[in-house]
Parts: sequence; C-alpha cells; structure tokens
Amino acid sequence: MTTRWTAVRVLRDRTAGRCLTAVVVSGFGTSALWLASGVWVKDLTGSDGLAALCMLATWAPTLAGPLLGTLADRHRRRPLLVALSLFMAVLLLTLCAVDGPEELWLLYAVLFVYGAAGTVHDAAESALVAGAVDRSLLGDFNGLRMTANEGMKLLAPLAGAGLYTAYGGPGVAVLDAASFLAAALVYLSLRVREERPAPAREGGRSATAEGVRHLWGDAGLRPLVLAGGVTMLCAGVSGALTYAVVEDLGHSPAYAGVLYAVQGAGSVTVGLLSGPALRRLGARRFAAYGISLLAAAVALRAVPYDPAAWACAAAVGVGLPAALIAVLTGVQQRTPGPLLGRVTATAGTLVHTPNVIGLAAGAVLVELLGHRAQLVALGVVLGVTAAVLLGQSPASADRTAARSASDASPA
Repeated sequence: MTTRWTAVRVLRDRTAGRCLTAVVVSGFGTSALWLASGVWVKDLTGSDGLAALCMLATWAPTLAGPLLGTLADRHRRRPLLVALSLFMAVLLLTLCAVDGPEELWLLYAVLFVYGAAGTVHDAAESALVAGAVDRSLLGDFNGLRMTANEGMKLLAPLAGAGLYTAYGGPGVAVLDAASFLAAALVYLSLRVREERPAPAREGGRSATAEGVRHLWGDAGLRPLVLAGGVTMLCAGVSGALTYAVVEDLGHSPAYAGVLYAVQGAGSVTVGLLSGPALRRLGARRFAAYGISLLAAAVALRAVPYDPAAWACAAAVGVGLPAALIAVLTGVQQRTPGPLLGRVTATAGTLVHTPNVIGLAAGAVLVELLGHRAQLVALGVVLGVTAAVLLGQSPASADRTAARSASDASPA
C-alpha cells in the first residue's frame, strides 16, 4: 500500500515522472558501459591495472564538483540537460574507433569527459527537480531515483555483457549513446518554466566559494553531509573487504555476486519507502537510523555464517542508500534555487570522494590486517557517526531551513 502510494505520487507529477524516466533510460546505458569499459581494456591489454584506470578516469572529475556545479547555475537547467545528453550521445560514438591498445587514450579521455559531464548533469537535474516538483515529493523522487539506479545495476550489466560478447566495446558504446539520445528527448518533452539565471556577480572562484559557504554555514546541512562522507569512507573500506568475507565463508569469489544481488534488493526496498520515512522522521533522523543499521550490518559481516552474510548484505542495501537519499533531499530542501547546482555538486564531492579513498585504503589494509577486526572497527565508527548525528540539536537546523525555504526561488 505505502509503496504503491509513493510511486503513484511521483508518477502522477508530470515533471517528476519524466525526470525519473530519463534517469532510468540513461542509467541503463551508463551501468552497461561501466562494466564493459574495464572488460574491454582487459581484453585489449591483459592488464588489471589499466582496466582499473577506467573507474579512476570516470570518478576523477568529481573532485572538481564545486566548480562544475557552478555551470548548472549559470544556465537554465532543462536546455542544459538536453545539450549534455546530446553531447554525450555524440561523444560516445567516437569509441567505435577504439580497436586496439594504441587507441586506449581515446577511451580514457571519453570516460573522463563522461565523468565531468555526469557531475554537471546530476547537479542540473537536482536543481531542476527541486524547483519544478512539489517539495513534499522530493523524498519520494530521490527514493525512486535510487530504486531505478539500483534496478539498472542489476539488469544493465547482464545486457552489457551480452552485447559486449556479441559486438564488442563499440556495441556497448552505441547502446549508451542511444540511451542518452532517448534521455534528451524526454528532457525536451518537459514543460517547466525557468527564468534565465541572473548574470554572475562574481568570478568563477568566488561563485564556486559561494556554494561552499552556504553548505558549510547551514547548521542542518553541514553535519548531514559530513556524516554522509564518513559513511561512504567506511563503506568503501568495507566494500574492499568483500572478497575476504566471501573466502571466510568458504565460497569462490563468484559468490560475491549473490551478496551484491541481495544488497541491491535492499536498496530497491528503501528507495520505495524513503518518501514516507523522510516526511515522518526528517532528513537528519532518517540518515542517522540508516547509518545505525549500516553500522550493525558492517560489524556483523565478520561472522562467517551464510544467513548472517545475506542479512547483512540486505541491511547494507537499506542503510547506505538511506544516508545518501537524506543528504540529497536535505540539500534540495534547504538551498536557494540559484545556488542549488553548486551546492549539490559540492555535497556530492564531499560525500562520494571518501568512498574512492576508502576503496583504495581497504585494498591496502586487507593485505595487512585481518578483515574481521577491520569490520568491527568500521561498525564502531559508523555507530559513533549515527549517534553524533542524532545528538545534533534540531532547533538551529529548523531555523536555517525556514530561512532557506523563504529565500529559495524556482530553478
């Protein structure tokens, strides 16, 4: 009942429903390409290190999130989303020229631009949705967006693997290009009124710093984003220990796929229920409860027992997205429209960059320390993070939220 009501609330809203459709369409191609790019490089070179560089090339531009997000505030968001989608559709077709190791520079370059364009795209989409969709639907939309993304992660890799086997990397690139073209058509069909952004009063650095100042100066957003960053750091370290956990269970590495599928099911579930939960609890408590669940799940991954591993995987799938959904919804609700692109991208950098650091640190630590002790320690850190977030006084945050809401303008 609640799940169906949540979905209906979003899909009945013309703008929210179509934005969600664009997310599903483009997300399908993106998930397929992420899998295929590493396999493509591995097949061409035989190098695991060069294959891993695909992920690095895609993630590296997020470090410039505050600056890239400024672009989303300098232009009307719907035309920007259309232009970015068409640009990516054309750019991806250049990958059809990659036929050997000597053309790999082109693949890395495209992936780097892909990551940069994705950062601007996410900031512009968040600002468009926040300005055009009823504020009471933001939690529902972000939850269903998470559900759609996780659903694509379960389905798209299978399609991408099949397409790669049949047609190679260029076939997957064409699929991704087609998904961006379809997304551009969906954005073109949106009927939203957007005022032209006011001319920039400050230069690039000052404009970027304005978004950082807003995020850091908001008594409600600052602890929420910091907690999200700590959570993703711990999640990165925990993720790097997955194969050690699988080995401790007595299974082959392929068993990790079972745990990821269970985790994905948990993420789909929390995405469907997050809207009502956010309205009932608020972003701060919703995030804190999700991190608390994640803390218990990460610590209990140290138990070498299959049913416990499945339960922990499902709990991770619920707890981690809850924190991410809370951060994004909080940013949308507490940020004036003209700043929303910068603040969204800055929050994304502060939350997601620690995940990459955590993955790298975990890859080193797993060779030096036992995974069980690490998992228990991570659980403790996450538990403290949740307790600190719950201990934040809501009074000052509520005053800031009221001020931000009154200052906000449509995207």
